[in-house]
Amino acid sequence: MARTLAQKIWDNHVVRSAPGEPDLLFVDLHLVHEVTSPQAFEALRLAGRRVRRPDLTVATMDHNTPTRGGRQAADDVSGKQMDALEENCRRAGVRLYGMGSRHQGIVHVIGPELGLTQPGLVIVCGDSHTSTHGAFGALAFGIGSSEVEHVLATQCLPQGRPHDLAVTIEGELPLGVVAKDVVLGLVSRVGISGGQGSAVEYRGSTIRALSMEGRMTICNMSIEWGARVGMVAPDDTTFAYLEGRPHAPRGADWEHAIEAWRGLASEENAPFHQEIRLDAASLEPCVTWGTNPGQAVPVGDRVPEPADENQERALRYMALRPGTAMEDIAIDRVFIGSCTNARLEDLRAAAAVIQGRRVHRSVQALVVPGSTQVKLAAEAEGLDRVFQDAGFEWRDAGCSMCLGMNPDILQPGERCASTSNRNFEGRQGAGGRTHLLSPPMAAAAALTGHLVDVRSLL
Repeated sequence: MARTLAQKIWDNHVVRSAPGEPDLLFVDLHLVHEVTSPQAFEALRLAGRRVRRPDLTVATMDHNTPTRGGRQAADDVSGKQMDALEENCRRAGVRLYGMGSRHQGIVHVIGPELGLTQPGLVIVCGDSHTSTHGAFGALAFGIGSSEVEHVLATQCLPQGRPHDLAVTIEGELPLGVVAKDVVLGLVSRVGISGGQGSAVEYRGSTIRALSMEGRMTICNMSIEWGARVGMVAPDDTTFAYLEGRPHAPRGADWEHAIEAWRGLASEENAPFHQEIRLDAASLEPCVTWGTNPGQAVPVGDRVPEPADENQERALRYMALRPGTAMEDIAIDRVFIGSCTNARLEDLRAAAAVIQGRRVHRSVQALVVPGSTQVKLAAEAEGLDRVFQDAGFEWRDAGCSMCLGMNPDILQPGERCASTSNRNFEGRQGAGGRTHLLSPPMAAAAALTGHLVDVRSLL
């Protein structure tokens, strides 16, 4: 039977399979950060076990890390988690890109930029947005703390095989529409449970035309519509991104790798449980109005009438009235960052809108690069000066305001235009209100003081 990309990788990694039981998969790369790992390392210690494959385990600090003023954590818990990761990695012999490292950053940013993320791998991390790495044709998914312990101890993980779902997007993206708009447009159409438990393969001419950064943005938010995995088949764009990176194959190994990677693509007539089709020409710059990523509309639309109790609650929390024009919504803060949109391409896109302009006097805006390498590259191009001259704060790498686990949080009632991936109640700080949108759209909101169609500024 013809097989999909996900099925091929899955079959290549089955260590044990038995009727009525989940398959036991070998894990090629285990990414670790400071939040979900302390319990796992402690459980190993209490059981007298060691990390089985420290060479296949890579750690960084990102969730709790302060983005200015050195490594002083926001609170005792955050500081203890960072210290614990440092000590656990030292004892286990695990590579750690900690505070002060030139490769420290958000785990889903540093994996690809180091060339650790490669096609055909099974990659796990104690973080739901591990689906990001599927942009390279890897089978990547988030796991819980107990599963982190299991992988540390055995380098394997029992998993039930997900069903395959195809998302086919054809056509050229309109002016001002970028990858973030594609995924917000998709989620708003299919809902936050539309891909429940599935392995999604994104394909079509629109996806093939995207850069790796754009593909990562879309795969990153697969989890936001219920999918377990988001993937793009590796192609020449993938290979061009990986070539020459520190952990990518070299020489003859590189040629052999490319040959193997090309064979991963889904075979013609491979069966998918479902297919969703989108016309790229129908997409517009999007922004969320509610408290989940599916509650989004084109920026030129209005806040919709609530269709159910959940939408009524979302409107109450967001302090919005049905019929309000999205472009009439004033904002207090702008955040450009997160594992969704903090790569160099994202910063360039935002800077192109901001160049020569000033942040609105009512707005506090910050830019947080996804990694130290992104920060250094942006500074080499002068992007930091573009942002600072406009009135943005330029920060060090970290998860920052994507989630309320570090000093960068919203105050109750503050409204933020954010390039992150989640707009749940309290996600960016208790009582904070989040509108998800693309880097160019966030830049435009910073300049005008309200949500606005970036196309009016281009």
